[in-house]
Amino acid sequence: MQTFFVEIKCALGRTYDVASALAEAEIASEIYSIAGTYDILAKFYVSRDVDIGHFVGQKVQVIPGIVDTRTIITFKAF
Repeated sequence: MQTFFVEIKCALGRTYDVASALAEAEIASEIYSIAGTYDILAKFYVSRDVDIGHFVGQKVQVIPGIVDTRTIITFKAF
């Protein structure tokens, strides 16, 4: 499995809508509201054969209310 995080910037007033859409899509293992440049931090697990760039572009960025994303790819858990 590959683990990665996506920081998500939402349109003003759309954070809860985006978080709900992520939860309903059942693609993120964890979804957090965060403070700072981005509004949501979502954790994802995908199999090794999944292209993370395509996954984010086709499953995450298409959610209405998302205006920007930043993907953080992990290498090892301690």
